[in-house]
Amino acid sequence: MAVEKGSHHGVNDTGDERKDYSFGYHKVSAAEKDRLVRDHFTSIARKYDFMNTLLSFGLHYWWKRVTVKRMPLPKGAKILDVCGGTADLSLLALKRSRGIGGIIVYDINYAMLQAGKEKMERSGFSERIERVQGDAEIMSFADNTFDGVMVGFGIRNFTHMEKGLAEMHRVLKPGGTFVCLEFSRPTSRLFGALYDFYSFVVMPLAGSIFAGTRKAYTYLPESIRLFPSADRLASILGGLGFRDVTYERMTNGIAVIHRAVKA
Repeated sequence: MAVEKGSHHGVNDTGDERKDYSFGYHKVSAAEKDRLVRDHFTSIARKYDFMNTLLSFGLHYWWKRVTVKRMPLPKGAKILDVCGGTADLSLLALKRSRGIGGIIVYDINYAMLQAGKEKMERSGFSERIERVQGDAEIMSFADNTFDGVMVGFGIRNFTHMEKGLAEMHRVLKPGGTFVCLEFSRPTSRLFGALYDFYSFVVMPLAGSIFAGTRKAYTYLPESIRLFPSADRLASILGGLGFRDVTYERMTNGIAVIHRAVKA
């Protein structure tokens, strides 16, 4: 049976209120970014899966399948799906390896967890999935708990990205695998120009028409442009103690799969 647990979420570092953090192209305090990100996902939760499919032309399914293939899933493995929301990665993992010990879908946003609840129940895997509401930057799990940690399109929204990544490293067992699917920028200049038009003109318009919020789908491309490059994120992961850090670009680089192992 799925279980939901609360977790305190607030400003994590002393002095954060005096620092600037990016919510898209806007500079805000840490507390304000926390609130804006929560409001963002609450506003789109019921349309999240539909809009992902619409705006990616269905490509997100392929990206997610490849991401899950990069995660070892031995019998009995315990997996944490950070920012798991509507549980796409978790369900793909369970379909790929029915012998794994179970998956925890972990997300700070209650509306996103609720949006995924019906899908989990329809899948036939609901007894294998536990839903936990909590902050990825302050996880209550013990050190060395999970055989694998995966996150899809989540770390762009962290207030303190490196703190969240360090938490994922902490809860992994030594030798455990981390995989991350995240948006990035195209490698081709021509494709990049088309992608910019699509991102800043088409996506907000589609958000307004189909999801009732232009603002949410203006934030999305802005957050992608501000996110570290694939090389930079790989360097950050190495600095946090991960080894065998690799990444692969998908669809001319608009999505990137990062993989690393806890030393």
